[in-house]
Amino acid sequence: MTKRILILGSTGSIGVQALEVISETPGLEVAGLAAGANYRLLIEQAQRFGAAEVAIVDETAGSKVMSALPEATVRSGPGCIRGLVEETGCDIVLNAVVGAAGLEATVAALEHGRDLALANKESLVVAGGFVMQMAAEKGVRILPVDSEHSAIFQCLRGQPQPRRLYLTASGGPFFGKTADELASVTPEEALAHPRWEMGNKITVDSATLMNKGLEIIEAHHLFGVGYNEIEVIVHPQSVVHSLVEFADGSMLAQLGIPSMKLPIAYALNHPERLPVSQARLDLAALGRLTFFEPDLEAFPCLRLSMEAGRRGGGAPIALNAANEIAVASFLTGRIRFQAIAGIVEQTLTSLDGKLPSRIGSLEEIEEIDRQARLLAEALID
Repeated sequence: MTKRILILGSTGSIGVQALEVISETPGLEVAGLAAGANYRLLIEQAQRFGAAEVAIVDETAGSKVMSALPEATVRSGPGCIRGLVEETGCDIVLNAVVGAAGLEATVAALEHGRDLALANKESLVVAGGFVMQMAAEKGVRILPVDSEHSAIFQCLRGQPQPRRLYLTASGGPFFGKTADELASVTPEEALAHPRWEMGNKITVDSATLMNKGLEIIEAHHLFGVGYNEIEVIVHPQSVVHSLVEFADGSMLAQLGIPSMKLPIAYALNHPERLPVSQARLDLAALGRLTFFEPDLEAFPCLRLSMEAGRRGGGAPIALNAANEIAVASFLTGRIRFQAIAGIVEQTLTSLDGKLPSRIGSLEEIEEIDRQARLLAEALID
């Protein structure tokens, strides 16, 4: 039986690896592709996989894609991804769009009853309650693609409600550094991740540990576990992808080499496990696995995200919006590495008392996101 996959964010790291998985897995087929601005790679992908449905957000690139793919239906500009989801027949939507922009795609997939392979953690960070409720009402499966959440998802199959979740963090390129040692970090250094190959935004989030903080919020919504029962533990080898503790004190862990192809393949093939062309994990060659407590003084983004998650309501929305603005500014040299956390904290402080404790609509989410971005930009200026 053929399973048709619609890939949103096909030219990013997750999208490229998803296409590798599809190319080597009998029974998986590309239903459509969407990208932000990288029209050259999108054209190449569409031609290679015979994609008849294509979307590109950058309107100026739309005509180039149309010319190169005369046989395909090509959408471009605002709303093109939603249109692609609504009109393309598929079995699974893989949402690998980066940032809060991915929420629209998540909502569109769920509204149309499509199973969702979710690599866009921001959908749950800013609208976790809405997304999980919509999935339940539509009877749609959300299959986590983040390696940590995929690990937990696998460990929980056939198991009772967990007592505690442990999200592992590689520690990024600055593991062991003090706050003083991080004062002069450059974007090039922040992007030199020792274990994973990811897009620029996620790589910087990994360096600040914000990525792990966002994953705590994501795990809270995905698995229905309270924030006090979710912990982060630094594991530099990135072999144990997460752990689950049960009422009797026993723990289950999922192990594998540091590769996003594994959780991507698990989500796309679920509930089956099919072969993936990857090196095998050699524990004897690895020698040892080590674990450490995170340093919240050197990496305050983790603390800020945990606090925002516990506050709930509009706080996670503002946290994510301010972080996206701050990371983009760091990558262009407008602010220093340590200022990322400062911008996020100042944004949350400035909005203290103004953020609702409960979110009433998606329009309210958009307005909080807009306000937080404007405030973060003003703080940077």
